[in-house]
Amino acid sequence: MIAEGAMLGPNQPVILHLLDIEPASEILKGVKMELMDGAFPLLKDVIATTDVIEACRGVDIAIMLGGFPRRKGDGKDLIFKNVGIYKAQASALDQYADPNCKVLVVANPANTNALILKEYAPSIPEENITSLTRLDHNRALSQISENLKVHVGDVRNAIIWGNHSSNLYPDANHATVDIGAGHKPVKELIADDQWLKTEFITNVEQRGQAIVNARRLSSAFSTASAACDHMRDWILGTPKGTWVSMGVYSDGSYGIQPGLIYSFPVTCKKGEWSIVQGLKIDEFSREKMDAVERELIEEKTMAYSCLH
Repeated sequence: MIAEGAMLGPNQPVILHLLDIEPASEILKGVKMELMDGAFPLLKDVIATTDVIEACRGVDIAIMLGGFPRRKGDGKDLIFKNVGIYKAQASALDQYADPNCKVLVVANPANTNALILKEYAPSIPEENITSLTRLDHNRALSQISENLKVHVGDVRNAIIWGNHSSNLYPDANHATVDIGAGHKPVKELIADDQWLKTEFITNVEQRGQAIVNARRLSSAFSTASAACDHMRDWILGTPKGTWVSMGVYSDGSYGIQPGLIYSFPVTCKKGEWSIVQGLKIDEFSREKMDAVERELIEEKTMAYSCLH
């Protein structure tokens, strides 16, 4: 998708740096072969390596897919294992990447992995380190479009608050649908408020597991598509009147503890994101937002206990 221009547009040439662990080096060579065989006009070069320094040298964008996979019951052990992975990669980014490198962490626990990366890459601006909640955002738009039997492209401004976890909070209170004669609030179109507070939330929270159950593998294409969406909107800007969800460094907006990587509604312009301000938060949403904040504080405490 990146080689085709889905992430940075149809006029931006790219050089892909692909990093994997040594046992996967032969597979990595195969991926490079396929990329070269795609004969993509925008793809100027592919550097496939198991050397983290070579991978990070001069990069403008870093998408962090690698991490120790989340398993049932994992807590501190998972975070501890990821501290080791992210320490090495963050240190290399800190020393060798472009000073304004934009980072997207995808590997779970994505929000907390992004915090670990921030600790070990102090030269990268904190606003340049983000985590992926766009997949959950896209899933929320999809659930609304399916319920209303409208095209997903006509739905906008759902919000994912908090963490990319089974406790994330998908919020449709401010979402709208283009009905041809302007945008109408989703809450007016879906008369069943109970669905928005129960099934809608559960469907988005558990969609990843539903995909695993169906295909015996975790989501791949939809995650890749969401990562491209995230970076494209961040770098090229969000459409007027539209916001998206990104895990970003909290500045205290909406009463969320500063210093967490927390998913907010954001707009983007000229390569910078801004948290959408002034949205009305009802009691139900406040409880959900606070619960996921507590989860992230707990994860942060665990991570920081492993750092030194």
